[in-house]
Amino acid sequence: MAESIEISVVTPSFNQARFLEECLQSVAEQQGCAVEHVVFDGGSTDGSVAILRRWSGRVRWVSQKDRGQADAVNQGIRSTRGEIVGWLNSDDFYYPGAFAHVLAVFRDDESVDVVYGHADYADIDGRAYDRYPTEPWSYPRLIETCYVCQPALFFRRRVVERVGLLNEQLNFCMDYEYWLRFARAGLEVRYVPARLAVARMYATNKTMGSRVAMLAEINTMLRSQLAVAPDHWLFSFGHAVAGQWLRRESARHIYGAVVVMVTLFAALRWNGRISGPMMRKIRLLAGKSLGFTR
Repeated sequence: MAESIEISVVTPSFNQARFLEECLQSVAEQQGCAVEHVVFDGGSTDGSVAILRRWSGRVRWVSQKDRGQADAVNQGIRSTRGEIVGWLNSDDFYYPGAFAHVLAVFRDDESVDVVYGHADYADIDGRAYDRYPTEPWSYPRLIETCYVCQPALFFRRRVVERVGLLNEQLNFCMDYEYWLRFARAGLEVRYVPARLAVARMYATNKTMGSRVAMLAEINTMLRSQLAVAPDHWLFSFGHAVAGQWLRRESARHIYGAVVVMVTLFAALRWNGRISGPMMRKIRLLAGKSLGFTR
């Protein structure tokens, strides 16, 4: 099987004509294996369909209304046949040689279920400006922070038989919830320290444009899965809400007070209580906000 491994790449897309061609090209330029690329477009009206028509023969695609990103990815997974599955949003792209790094791990060890590596953040023009904070695989650490960048992860098709498809009720954190399921199922996950992909960040994308809503969904998901939303994510929600109202640099003391108040509210909203460690951190933040500590 080693030499016949095929990678299936699933791309959900909706009105992303500005980025779509670069995404398609980054898949087409990968070498070392057979590649199946499918695009499930949600009925774009911005020129995406014209681009997809030009790529017919190299990319299989459908353009029709769907129930959101997770539904589009699930449709793509069900429609493909490759032993290895990758999920690449249409505004992201792979680095050259990404598949070679991934396949080297899968081919070397049949027990490996999932492989992930490094990714870079890039601006709207695709210029990398920072490294995604990727870390080695650890379930306790994954609960505290999502250190796996979605386009830099690949999994064997048998994973779907173990953990199912994406949760279509989620709009923002369907990838993070999927990684948590990987960990709870005891999958063999391998981290490779290689740059595999680019996650594009810009004002109108889902992550940056709806940060408060995204963090609210993460806290709700974690509360459902773990019976408690971790303090780290509650504080992140507090910072996101404060950041909508204030600039930290120009209103430091007020900003800190808002973070404290919103985080306390978040703890009560999702957990029904305020943990001891949170109270200790809140006291420290409150002291700094009022100028009592440095």
